[in-house]
Amino acid sequence: MADISTYPGLRHLRGAPTVHIRHVDKGKLIHEGTGLSFWFRPRTAVLSEVPVDDRELPMLFHARTHDYQDVTVQLTITYRCTDPETATARIDFSIDPDTGTWRQDPLSQIANTLTESTQQHALKILGTLNLDTAIRTGVERVKQAVTENLTATHIGLEIIDIRVVAIRPDADMEKALQTTVREKVQQEADKATYERRAMAVERERSISENELQNQIELAKREELLVVQRGANALKKAEDHARASRVADEAKADGIRKLAEAEAAGEKARLDAYKEIPQETLYALAAKELAGNLPEIGSLTLTPDLIQPLLQRLAR
Repeated sequence: MADISTYPGLRHLRGAPTVHIRHVDKGKLIHEGTGLSFWFRPRTAVLSEVPVDDRELPMLFHARTHDYQDVTVQLTITYRCTDPETATARIDFSIDPDTGTWRQDPLSQIANTLTESTQQHALKILGTLNLDTAIRTGVERVKQAVTENLTATHIGLEIIDIRVVAIRPDADMEKALQTTVREKVQQEADKATYERRAMAVERERSISENELQNQIELAKREELLVVQRGANALKKAEDHARASRVADEAKADGIRKLAEAEAAGEKARLDAYKEIPQETLYALAAKELAGNLPEIGSLTLTPDLIQPLLQRLAR
C-alpha cells in the first residue's frame, strides 16, 4: 500500500521498491515506475499500484481420476508482474488517492484466474490416469502439464515456478491403500522371515550333516585303529609265542643235553662198576646205603637177620 500524505488541495505519494506506480492525470501519463515519490492533485489524479515482487499462490482442489476416484491436489504457483501496463489495463489496480488502498481486490482476481487455469490443466491430465498411477507419478505429470500450458502474459504476469506438493485420495481410500500396502509389506517381511528361518534350518542341516560325516569318519578311523591294535596285539602275541617257543626249545635242548650228559656219566659209572667184583659192589652199596640212612641210635641184630647175610658172605 502506498504511503500518501494529505495536505489542503494536494497529496504526496511515496512508493516502495517492490511497487510499480502509474500516475495518470486527465488521460496523460505523468509518473510511472517503482520507488517513486511525487505530489499530485487528488481530484484529477488516477493512481494505480501494481506489486512487482514474487508472489506465491497456494491451491487445494479436488480432481477425479480415470477410474472415477476422487483425489486432492495441493500445489503452489509463484508469479510476478512483469508488464504493469498490461496488468493495469486488464485488472483494476487503482488506489484511493486519499488512503492509498486498492479500490478493488486485484490479487483475488489474479488468484481466481490462475487457479481456474491451473485446475483445467491438472484435471485434464488426471482424467487420463487411474488412481494408482496418479498417486505414484501424478505429481510429476501434473507439474509438467501445468508448466507447459499455464500462461498469464495476457494479464501482464510471468509464472516463475510451479510446485506440486501432493496428490492424495480421500481418507477412506487412502486408509484402504495403506492397509493394502501394509499387508504387502507384512507379507514381504514374513517372506523374509521364512527365508531367514529356512536358511537357518538349511545351515543347521548342513552342520548336522558335517557333524555326522565327521562322526562317520571318526568311527572309520576308530575301526582302523581297533584293527591296527588287534594286528599289533596279534603280532605281539605271535612274537611272544615265538620267543617262548624258542626259549622252551632252548630249555628243552639244555635239559636233553643235561640228561644225555647225566646218562653218559651214569653209563660211564656203570661201565666202571662192571670191572669191580660183586663183593666190592655190595660193600660200596652198603656204604652208600649207610650214608643215606637216617641216624641210628641203637641196632638190634637177631639171628634171623644175620644168618642170611653170613650165608651170602660164605658163598
